[in-house]
Amino acid sequence: MYGVVTRNAEELSWAEFDRGFYEVKDVTGRQEDPVAEGVNMISCHGDSTAAQDEALVPVSEEGLPATRERQYFDWGYVCPTHDSYREGLLELLGDAAAVNGDVRLDDVGFPRPEYCHCERCQHRFADSEFEDRKRWRASVITAFVASARERVPDELSLTLYPDPMPGHLYERSGLDLAALEAYVDRFVVPLYDTAYETTYWLEALARGFLDRLSTPVSVELYAVEVELENLVHAAEVAETYADEVYFGYDAGTARAAIRRLRAEESEGTTHDPR
Repeated sequence: MYGVVTRNAEELSWAEFDRGFYEVKDVTGRQEDPVAEGVNMISCHGDSTAAQDEALVPVSEEGLPATRERQYFDWGYVCPTHDSYREGLLELLGDAAAVNGDVRLDDVGFPRPEYCHCERCQHRFADSEFEDRKRWRASVITAFVASARERVPDELSLTLYPDPMPGHLYERSGLDLAALEAYVDRFVVPLYDTAYETTYWLEALARGFLDRLSTPVSVELYAVEVELENLVHAAEVAETYADEVYFGYDAGTARAAIRRLRAEESEGTTHDPR
């Protein structure tokens, strides 16, 4: 099964796409109305616009805010324990689910291992049942996803940072994959490259997630200004391990790649991901 990730609602109806994801809220903070034609996708804790409010931003133990001005951050973050922002997210999720029962959560979790040490997080950790801060962070994220699950009647999917090594997502973002599998119907792993001239790394990462999860895993590829031949080969590798492959942010290239893939399938062509 092939799909597209897009900001253009009209592309969701293109015949080549078995599934379409529509960005209702992205990491810039831009918001659109949810649509019935595709799976509405919501960036949860990545929000550069909201992060302009210092009261919302996670801070490290040294007091460094998680904004796009910091090294390693491409966008600003909001602390997952901020109650009013959390309630706003859940309301947005509910609105999206009322239009289309499938919803995808994007950019969920704490920004990096050193976050968050804001006054609110300090108090809540101290008052919690946990002595280990990592376990407490994971409980915060799992509780958020559980609340999202209550509002999504059909498939709930969750984007994962592309690091399948045991413990890495837990330490980085507070994502306890074993706990989250109780609430999530599908995980989506973006394996983005601007060329895909080699794909051994794509195979290794996709297989790593497949080995770790019993929940279905989809792979998302980047389609913007990527050579068609390379993108097709990357998709062939990805679909060896994922039951669904999506193409991000260039529906025209995605459509051409899917046509090529289906033509080769009809010809009975087989592929070795190596």
